[in-house]
Amino acid sequence: MAQPHVAQQQPRQPVRAFTFGAPEAVLTNNIANYLGVFPSDDGTIYTPPASRVGLARLLQANAHHGAIPPFKRNLLLREFIPSRGFSLQAMNRSAMDFMVFGETYLLRKSSVFGQVLELEHLPAINMRVKVDGGYVMLMPDGGRLEFDQDEVEHIFNYDVQQNIYGVPDYLGGLQALLLNEAATLFRRRYYNNGAHVGYIFYSNDPNMSEKDEEELQAQISGSKGVGNFRSMFVNIPGGAEKAIQIIPVGDFQSKDDLEKVKNITRNDIIAAWRMNPALAGIIPENSGGFGDIEKIDRVYTNNEIRPICQMFNQVNDTLREDRRISWKEPENTDETTTSGNV
Repeated sequence: MAQPHVAQQQPRQPVRAFTFGAPEAVLTNNIANYLGVFPSDDGTIYTPPASRVGLARLLQANAHHGAIPPFKRNLLLREFIPSRGFSLQAMNRSAMDFMVFGETYLLRKSSVFGQVLELEHLPAINMRVKVDGGYVMLMPDGGRLEFDQDEVEHIFNYDVQQNIYGVPDYLGGLQALLLNEAATLFRRRYYNNGAHVGYIFYSNDPNMSEKDEEELQAQISGSKGVGNFRSMFVNIPGGAEKAIQIIPVGDFQSKDDLEKVKNITRNDIIAAWRMNPALAGIIPENSGGFGDIEKIDRVYTNNEIRPICQMFNQVNDTLREDRRISWKEPENTDETTTSGNV
């Protein structure tokens, strides 16, 4: 009697899975961990409340955040009348430091009689306040250049948590800024990896050999990067229906509302900068636009830029009288331009 034929069960092949890499963010750490100002490990200087290097790198994280500081600097320079004691170049650098870091440092250059004849810009990113009084500049080679208290003019925004360093006004918008960057990076991952970030390539065809699997893996991996939207043809002779299935995991186009995230975070960023949308390069969504741009500019300058001018008038308390700075006369007023007045 013939024995019944029993099919031999093929050994189960291991499941293969692989992933793609992703772009990195400008900042991988949260620089907004605001704990106050404390002495450094060696006890000689105070550490700034927010990373100076981190604040500088954030300028690259978002188009609006990176463009607003130089724009406000330009508005300040438009009102500025340089003097022999404080040049346009020195104000250009000092104003940029003030916008980004909330403070600026100036070296007092005095005559033999002790009169301050000129103020020279010191880069705020490297300046630190000494615990025992005075200032120090951190040098690229690891050295330190020290200054006495009366050698440096320190102009800074007041901070309610400490009175040692200045802080920028936009710190409250950092989370929106980083979310805006994260949304952009998410879209970059989509384009860099192609349409392969949201599905499982599933095959249950017993006729597919290990060599066939390796070929499919090579083809899918090869679709990453340039040409990532190419179509792929797969032919399995004798394959059953639904031998290969594409199972969506997430639909980027329908589930991720990039435009809404970008618009909301953009509005938070310009609000943190107290920037008028008409001056921030935003395209109006209505046919009427934002209104009279000249009036907007005038009001914004009076409310935002001129108070900063008044803070820089601090240098006139130091400079010799004939070397003090001044500002242009405000429009539509009867005021006259006088030394140190805005």
